[in-house]
Amino acid sequence: MAVQPNSAFSWTKSSYSGGNGACVEIAVPTTAAIAVRDSKVPDGGRLTFGNSSWSSFVSDVATGAFDLS
Repeated sequence: MAVQPNSAFSWTKSSYSGGNGACVEIAVPTTAAIAVRDSKVPDGGRLTFGNSSWSSFVSDVATGAFDLS
């Protein structure tokens, strides 16, 4: 995938995000990838994950695998 500016994507913020701006946004630039960026720095860097990696991460979050308590 060619590198595209963040403004070329349609970014989505979680409905669970608070008003303080401390959250991440995701975009789906291709059918095989998910892009993630810091909502406070929209023109900054982004991480891109393959679909299977993203699915594993979301599943782990849902089951509490990253909970600190």
